[in-house]
Amino acid sequence: MSKYDPLLLKNQICFPTYSASNRIVNNYRPFLKKLDLTYTQYIVMMVLWEKESVNEKDLVDALNLKSNTLAPLLKKLKEKGYISIVKDKTDKRSIDINITVKGVRLKDKAIDIPKVFGQSFPLDEEELKTYRKLIYKLMNWEIKND
Repeated sequence: MSKYDPLLLKNQICFPTYSASNRIVNNYRPFLKKLDLTYTQYIVMMVLWEKESVNEKDLVDALNLKSNTLAPLLKKLKEKGYISIVKDKTDKRSIDINITVKGVRLKDKAIDIPKVFGQSFPLDEEELKTYRKLIYKLMNWEIKND
Protein backbone atom coordinates (compact mmCIF):
# COMPACT_ATOMS: atom_id res chain seq x y z
CA MET A 1 0.00 0.00 0.00
CA SER A 2 1.50 3.31 -1.04
CA LYS A 3 1.03 6.47 0.90
CA TYR A 4 -0.15 9.59 -0.95
CA ASP A 5 2.81 11.88 -1.55
CA PRO A 6 1.69 15.49 -2.14
CA LEU A 7 5.03 16.37 -3.74
CA LEU A 8 4.93 13.81 -6.53
CA LEU A 9 4.70 15.53 -9.88
CA LYS A 10 1.82 13.28 -10.94
CA ASN A 11 -0.21 14.54 -7.95
CA GLN A 12 0.04 18.20 -8.92
CA ILE A 13 -2.50 20.36 -10.73
CA CYS A 14 0.11 23.01 -11.55
CA PHE A 15 2.31 20.87 -13.78
CA PRO A 16 -0.34 19.50 -16.17
CA THR A 17 -1.95 22.95 -16.31
CA TYR A 18 1.39 24.54 -17.18
CA SER A 19 2.17 21.82 -19.74
CA ALA A 20 -1.29 22.06 -21.32
CA SER A 21 -0.96 25.83 -21.58
CA ASN A 22 2.39 25.49 -23.34
CA ARG A 23 0.98 22.87 -25.69
CA ILE A 24 -2.02 25.02 -26.56
CA VAL A 25 0.10 28.10 -27.30
CA ASN A 26 2.56 25.99 -29.33
CA ASN A 27 -0.30 24.48 -31.34
CA TYR A 28 -1.46 27.99 -32.25
CA ARG A 29 1.96 29.05 -33.56
CA PRO A 30 1.73 27.68 -37.13
CA PHE A 31 -1.68 29.30 -37.62
CA LEU A 32 -0.57 32.63 -36.18
CA LYS A 33 2.71 32.63 -38.08
CA LYS A 34 0.69 32.94 -41.30
CA LEU A 35 -0.85 36.12 -39.83
CA ASP A 36 2.49 37.40 -38.50
CA LEU A 37 1.07 37.47 -34.96
CA THR A 38 2.29 36.14 -31.65
CA TYR A 39 -0.24 34.46 -29.39
CA THR A 40 -0.50 37.51 -27.13
CA GLN A 41 -0.96 39.80 -30.15
CA TYR A 42 -3.70 37.44 -31.32
CA ILE A 43 -5.62 37.65 -28.04
CA VAL A 44 -5.35 41.46 -28.12
CA MET A 45 -6.81 41.38 -31.64
CA MET A 46 -9.63 39.07 -30.50
CA VAL A 47 -10.70 41.66 -27.93
CA LEU A 48 -10.57 44.39 -30.58
CA TRP A 49 -12.48 42.30 -33.13
CA GLU A 50 -15.21 42.05 -30.52
CA LYS A 51 -15.18 45.62 -29.18
CA GLU A 52 -13.43 47.71 -31.91
CA SER A 53 -12.21 50.18 -29.27
CA VAL A 54 -11.04 49.56 -25.73
CA ASN A 55 -9.31 51.47 -22.97
CA GLU A 56 -5.84 50.12 -22.09
CA LYS A 57 -6.91 49.42 -18.49
CA ASP A 58 -9.91 47.42 -19.68
CA LEU A 59 -7.67 45.49 -22.08
CA VAL A 60 -5.24 44.70 -19.26
CA ASP A 61 -8.16 43.42 -17.18
CA ALA A 62 -9.70 41.43 -20.04
CA LEU A 63 -6.45 39.64 -20.86
CA ASN A 64 -5.11 39.30 -17.33
CA LEU A 65 -1.85 40.95 -18.43
CA LYS A 66 0.28 43.65 -16.87
CA SER A 67 0.40 46.99 -18.65
CA ASN A 68 4.20 46.76 -19.04
CA THR A 69 3.64 43.46 -20.89
CA LEU A 70 0.92 44.98 -23.02
CA ALA A 71 2.80 48.13 -24.09
CA PRO A 72 5.31 46.42 -26.45
CA LEU A 73 2.50 44.28 -27.92
CA LEU A 74 0.46 47.36 -28.70
CA LYS A 75 3.49 49.08 -30.23
CA LYS A 76 4.04 46.11 -32.59
CA LEU A 77 0.36 45.94 -33.55
CA LYS A 78 0.41 49.68 -34.26
CA GLU A 79 3.55 49.27 -36.42
CA LYS A 80 1.74 46.53 -38.37
CA GLY A 81 -1.16 48.91 -38.94
CA TYR A 82 -3.76 46.85 -37.05
CA ILE A 83 -4.48 49.35 -34.28
CA SER A 84 -4.27 53.02 -33.42
CA ILE A 85 -3.42 54.29 -29.98
CA VAL A 86 -5.06 57.49 -28.79
CA LYS A 87 -4.28 59.31 -25.54
CA ASP A 88 -7.27 60.72 -23.71
CA LYS A 89 -7.31 64.51 -24.08
CA THR A 90 -8.36 65.04 -20.47
CA ASP A 91 -6.24 62.32 -18.85
CA LYS A 92 -2.89 61.73 -20.61
CA ARG A 93 -2.40 58.51 -18.60
CA SER A 94 -5.53 57.00 -20.16
CA ILE A 95 -5.06 55.35 -23.56
CA ASP A 96 -7.68 54.05 -25.98
CA ILE A 97 -6.82 51.33 -28.46
CA ASN A 98 -8.85 51.27 -31.66
CA ILE A 99 -8.89 48.69 -34.41
CA THR A 100 -8.03 49.95 -37.90
CA VAL A 101 -9.54 48.87 -41.21
CA LYS A 102 -6.47 46.68 -41.76
CA GLY A 103 -7.06 45.13 -38.32
CA VAL A 104 -10.69 44.41 -39.20
CA ARG A 105 -9.57 42.75 -42.45
CA LEU A 106 -7.18 40.54 -40.48
CA LYS A 107 -10.20 38.95 -38.79
CA ASP A 108 -11.23 37.43 -42.14
CA LYS A 109 -7.83 35.73 -42.33
CA ALA A 110 -8.09 34.47 -38.74
CA ILE A 111 -11.70 33.32 -38.78
CA ASP A 112 -10.95 29.59 -39.21
CA ILE A 113 -8.19 29.39 -36.60
CA PRO A 114 -10.40 28.26 -33.67
CA LYS A 115 -12.04 25.54 -35.76
CA VAL A 116 -8.80 24.24 -37.26
CA PHE A 117 -7.07 24.47 -33.88
CA GLY A 118 -9.90 22.55 -32.24
CA GLN A 119 -9.53 19.78 -34.81
CA SER A 120 -5.82 19.50 -33.98
CA PHE A 121 -6.52 18.85 -30.31
CA PRO A 122 -7.37 15.42 -28.84
CA LEU A 123 -10.64 16.59 -27.27
CA ASP A 124 -14.08 16.54 -28.84
CA GLU A 125 -16.34 19.59 -28.76
CA GLU A 126 -18.06 18.66 -25.49
CA GLU A 127 -14.75 17.90 -23.78
CA LEU A 128 -13.39 21.28 -24.93
CA LYS A 129 -16.47 23.02 -23.49
CA THR A 130 -16.04 21.16 -20.20
CA TYR A 131 -12.32 21.95 -20.11
CA ARG A 132 -13.01 25.64 -20.73
CA LYS A 133 -15.69 25.73 -18.01
CA LEU A 134 -13.31 24.10 -15.52
CA ILE A 135 -10.46 26.49 -16.37
CA TYR A 136 -12.79 29.48 -15.99
CA LYS A 137 -13.97 28.11 -12.66
CA LEU A 138 -10.38 27.58 -11.54
CA MET A 139 -9.56 31.17 -12.49
CA ASN A 140 -12.77 32.41 -10.84
CA TRP A 141 -13.81 33.96 -14.14
CA GLU A 142 -17.36 34.15 -15.37
CA ILE A 143 -18.23 32.56 -18.69
CA LYS A 144 -20.59 34.89 -20.49
CA ASN A 145 -23.16 33.76 -23.06
CA ASP A 146 -22.44 30.06 -22.78
